[in-house]
Amino acid sequence: MSASSVEEPDELLAAAEARTGLSCPSCGSSHVAQVLGDNGGISYVCTACGHSWS
Repeated sequence: MSASSVEEPDELLAAAEARTGLSCPSCGSSHVAQVLGDNGGISYVCTACGHSWS
């Protein structure tokens, strides 16, 4: 495989962030993970500051 066909991890992250449109309400970071909540619902966690919300 040629180097030109391999996307850099930063490019993949930027593309994923653009699709989700999520940002942390505490710090504004777009580094947000979607997680399964205690009651089966969806929650979110900011991987930059640790803030969680649903």
